[in-house]
Amino acid sequence: MTSIVVLGSTNMDLVTYVPRAPALGETVTGRSFRTIPGGKGANQAVAAARAGAEVAMIGAVGADDFGARLRSTLEHCAVDTDLLRTAEGSSGTAHVVVDDEGGNAIVVVPGANGTVTSLTHGDEALIATADALLLQLELPLSVVVEGAVTARRLGVRTVLTPAPAQPLPPELLAATDLLVPNEHEAAALTGLTDPRAAAQALLRDVPEVVVTLGAAGSLYAARGAEPVAVPAPRVRAVDTTGAGDTFVGALAVALGEGRPAPEALAWAQTAAALSVQREGASTSMPYRVEIEAAFLSPHILEADAV
Repeated sequence: MTSIVVLGSTNMDLVTYVPRAPALGETVTGRSFRTIPGGKGANQAVAAARAGAEVAMIGAVGADDFGARLRSTLEHCAVDTDLLRTAEGSSGTAHVVVDDEGGNAIVVVPGANGTVTSLTHGDEALIATADALLLQLELPLSVVVEGAVTARRLGVRTVLTPAPAQPLPPELLAATDLLVPNEHEAAALTGLTDPRAAAQALLRDVPEVVVTLGAAGSLYAARGAEPVAVPAPRVRAVDTTGAGDTFVGALAVALGEGRPAPEALAWAQTAAALSVQREGASTSMPYRVEIEAAFLSPHILEADAV
């Protein structure tokens, strides 16, 4: 079984479903409201665990009701939370608006996530046991860099999702094995709007890149090889929140199991396609048996395609 450690955020998603998102200064009436455990780190941990990995989480929740629920959700999904800290104050929150097309807009308030500024000896010992360390940018950048550098020193594969997009320090890029931006993050990092050009530019800093392209699929690029485009299944999206995290968690599992990159991307895209047909982030993530069934029989996914 692939062993994955996630160093990342936990947030309670406060999700409002609306016919369309409001413009600046406008008020619209929502259809429904839900609180759903999320955060990019926790989402990737749940996705990887449901996809078949042994997963442990490093991060922090607040000393509030949200924190208790976030921890409980991870444990229910078989994610090890022994090194998930409890910080004074509130848990992180993400305020999400989802429209009728499945698109979303998100405001994140870090809360307890902002207290995770460095690794403990226990964190380092846990990372040493992993096949891969998954990182994102919803924790302070200092600990993300430390996590990547520590993993590199220990010979553990690092997978970085550069979201929310921001300039990446050279020491973080130097310790990243696989960078997984979406097309907007790739453009923000390189100034290039063409995903192929952006991927090639990013290969100057990291050995492998996967640019996710939403409904168009994904693009894999590695030094010394031709880029490979992998199309996504055609499905009707209900809620795209967490789809990228589902993809990364499933991709880390597939690569850890030794699948070739194109197959691993297709497998991860199957997981993401399943997730967008359901509401929520962590609540929408498929189990391994579902991913395998849809991967082997794509018509399961595409029966309800637009």
